[in-house]
Amino acid sequence: MSDLQTPASSPAAGAATSEAPSTATAASNASSAQAAGGRTFLPRNTLLRHLLVLVLCAVGAVILLESTDLGFNAQIGYVAFYAIAAGGLTLLTGLNGQISLGHGALMAVGAYTTALLLDVEEPLPLIVIFLAAVALTSVVGAIVGVAAARLHGPYLAGATLALAVGLPGLALYFRSFLGGEQGLTVSSPDRPDWFVEGIRTLSGNSASGVKWIAYIAVACLLITYFLLANLMRSRVGRTWRAVRDQEVAAELAGINLGTWRVLAFLVSAAAAGLAGAVLALVVRLTAPTAFTIVLSLSLLTAIVIGGLGSLLGALIGSALLVFLPRVLRDAGESLDMDAAQAAEISYVVYGVILVLVMLFAPAGLVGSIRLAWMKQRARRAGARTGG
Repeated sequence: MSDLQTPASSPAAGAATSEAPSTATAASNASSAQAAGGRTFLPRNTLLRHLLVLVLCAVGAVILLESTDLGFNAQIGYVAFYAIAAGGLTLLTGLNGQISLGHGALMAVGAYTTALLLDVEEPLPLIVIFLAAVALTSVVGAIVGVAAARLHGPYLAGATLALAVGLPGLALYFRSFLGGEQGLTVSSPDRPDWFVEGIRTLSGNSASGVKWIAYIAVACLLITYFLLANLMRSRVGRTWRAVRDQEVAAELAGINLGTWRVLAFLVSAAAAGLAGAVLALVVRLTAPTAFTIVLSLSLLTAIVIGGLGSLLGALIGSALLVFLPRVLRDAGESLDMDAAQAAEISYVVYGVILVLVMLFAPAGLVGSIRLAWMKQRARRAGARTGG
């Protein structure tokens, strides 16, 4: 969405912490530059601006899904559930300063809830199932948030790490209900007639089950980012930044730090629950092996590469998680490597790219570009003022 927040200073950001003062200065200078004569074609009202971006992104998504094959449609579904969870995590870590290594477990709650509610003779409407998954995951997130409200830095990361390791194991304990190691097969929802007719009229393509799931995933992504973008630009978002940046000043201003941290965890958990629900539909299977600590670390990697506190950064980082290993693997196979070697080298190159981003773009890809743009505008404003 259009809400590209300034990269946050948080322990997870590492070198990005040192960028916070310069970021604030650049932002101030950029505001002066805009006041000095910068123009924008977007509405000034935040809600209208985000609505416009939502409509444009929806149109772009339809064009993308209808102009690509079913294999790419399936990959878009993967990007969507990664991006939904990463959007919630970038709010928690980038905006509120809390590090979570347990979002993979929260996604498991949403995924298993969806699988169980779909595995009946007459399932509820899909939107009701998604809301149930979000509600249950929010409750779990609130409980974890209350328990971790007084923890900071590595202590909070350790507590959420325990969640990531322990919660998926419940599927093994309640194997008769949750399927054990084999997991639960997820029933795909039927395509409605209006969707089939709409796709045939719009593009002349057939409305397959894969395409239907991809549209559901993209719709969930757009709605989630629209809500998160407005929340981050509201008074609630400003309060979260105050809690992140100046705890003492926030307390003196009457802000209850624990309450606002729990609220941030709850919102982030809700996004993770929806991401898990979408994952269940896209993958068609919920099993403990899908929700290991690797998933949580992948989400954290996505927001660090893209830029902490930026929804666009979370989306870009998620797309890199899905597409970059595949591109590198194909490149390796084109160099006469076998499939196993190409897969291994793709992850090595991906790790190298991550290290290079942390060294040369500590604010993330979007954050570094935004900083450079703001500094350039500030210089131009200074030159006009001096002239």
